[in-house]
Amino acid sequence: MRIRIDKDRCIGAGQCALTAPGVFTQDDDGLSTLLPGREDGGGDPMVKEAARACPVGAITVFEDDE
Repeated sequence: MRIRIDKDRCIGAGQCALTAPGVFTQDDDGLSTLLPGREDGGGDPMVKEAARACPVGAITVFEDDE
């Protein structure tokens, strides 16, 4: 799986970090970012739920075959 965060769309609501704290965090500007080494989601089952929880749809999760 691959994760893309649209920094132009992100408003820093933090729902991703609350839902999947092992994958997402917030940077110094309060915007969503991935933890180092977690670009593939690290097998965390909550990644897709975190993407759905984003109020502005800034997170896209791609399966490896996409």
